[in-house]
Amino acid sequence: MLEVRDLTTSYGSVVALNSVSLTVVESKITTVIGANGAGKSTLLRTISGLEKPASGSVTWNGESLLGKRPEEIVRMGIAHVPEGHAVISALTVEENISMGALFRRRTHKNDIAQATEELYTLFPRLLERRKQLAGTLSGGERQMLAISRALVSRPSLLLLDEPSLGLAPLVVEQIIDSINVLSQKTGLTVLLVEQNANTALSVADYGVLLSLGKVAAYLPADELKADASLRAAYLGY
Repeated sequence: MLEVRDLTTSYGSVVALNSVSLTVVESKITTVIGANGAGKSTLLRTISGLEKPASGSVTWNGESLLGKRPEEIVRMGIAHVPEGHAVISALTVEENISMGALFRRRTHKNDIAQATEELYTLFPRLLERRKQLAGTLSGGERQMLAISRALVSRPSLLLLDEPSLGLAPLVVEQIIDSINVLSQKTGLTVLLVEQNANTALSVADYGVLLSLGKVAAYLPADELKADASLRAAYLGY
């Protein structure tokens, strides 16, 4: 279980997260929604060690994440897929995926091939393009690859930032559905940041609504989706 308590993160004089508290339940999908500038990406970056908070606590299964380097957090079973379909353009699809398993090669060498095959089953398009340079892929394929590179490390917690950004609706649906299936089949815990509230809440178990760095609501996803007053006040629809 991921526990975030009174977390405050600032960029100079700008407070991006203001005393944020939330719980990410094990083997469930929790989505964080909100307008641009709400602090959604900063939340993930703080959890994964890329940003240093001013105060508060973040614990994963009772162990503090604060003060740990990003690579240490990855070794604890937490993988972060940042926004922007980040892949290494000069490497092939299979080389990109292999990069995600580097720290497991000494201890889980025999499992890496199996994990890779499972990802090709999850995203068959990557299997067809496994020898292709990542820089030549479509936006949706690059997002699938970025997610696969994180998943090949077999994380217990996946931090997924804006997977729908710049993608066609059908591609977004495929990616979100794949993550949902994976969570249900393997018990993967997911913290999903998404600006498309309807898409995110349709697969999530719990929803967190951020507004200007503060938690405006934390509810079961179906309740948050059904609350017209919250949608109107914070999401504009």
